[in-house]
Amino acid sequence: MSLGEGSTPLLPAPRLSGRLGLDVRLKWEGANPTGSFKDRGMTIAIAKALEEGTEAVVCASTGNTAASAAAYAARAGLAAVVLQPAGAVASGKLAQARALGARLLEVEGSFEDALESARELAERGSHVLVNSLNPYRLEGQKTAAFEIAEELGGPPDVLALPYGGGGNTCAYARGFAEWGAGEPMLLAVESGNRARTVASAIRIREPVHAAGVAEAIERSKGSVVTVSDDDILAAWRSLAREEGVFCEPASAAALAGVEASGLAPGTRVVCVITGHGLKDPETAARESPAATPVYADSASIAEAAA
Repeated sequence: MSLGEGSTPLLPAPRLSGRLGLDVRLKWEGANPTGSFKDRGMTIAIAKALEEGTEAVVCASTGNTAASAAAYAARAGLAAVVLQPAGAVASGKLAQARALGARLLEVEGSFEDALESARELAERGSHVLVNSLNPYRLEGQKTAAFEIAEELGGPPDVLALPYGGGGNTCAYARGFAEWGAGEPMLLAVESGNRARTVASAIRIREPVHAAGVAEAIERSKGSVVTVSDDDILAAWRSLAREEGVFCEPASAAALAGVEASGLAPGTRVVCVITGHGLKDPETAARESPAATPVYADSASIAEAAA
């Protein structure tokens, strides 16, 4: 059921490294087929659902899971139902899921309400749940840890990534543990306002993998880092303007967490950049300078460009 997921770039970040005094690399998961890391696990979850004879899948989503489930279900010839919390999902992600043929249903309530409804539908036997509670999802997502270790010749000192539901943190921890050459210190970075954060991909009030994250953090001697939305947006701008990486705001939480953590100079850090910036075009438009109108002559253009 592959769409060409995985093998994403691990980009050096020389300007960020120089400014922060660290060795920073960016695991650019926005290069996956639907623009987020979710594709790594979805290819396996959908393939196993097809193997088991199902005809339909269901997920609750703040957006990226919806787009990924819709794409891979279409690839497999399966129906996909997406339950989204009303008014809480960025338009780019909704457009993807709709274009790919998913049946989108708005749930009055939070992501947690939508997830509970998805679980109940799956229990009826008509649909397979493809949220990260599906064990095949994490088995796919752990492959990013293998790629990082292969490229660096071992794990980094620190791995920082956004913390929404926590499944990706658990997947990376599993991947590095299975690699067997040591584990990085994990920084799971969350918004201080989970319920209403600008970073819609991590707008999850109650992480379903909280226990697994706590265990992984303790084992790696890492921490859960809480940052503000202002910190996230500042990191989002830095990634775009210093390194040319246009990501969705939630992805920038990883860098915001690194900046808040006071790491020792020279520490080798990998920030997981989980999704493409076109996932959330409204935030990109709102937080970026507007175009400047000019006359169509070189003098006016030169003056405006100065």
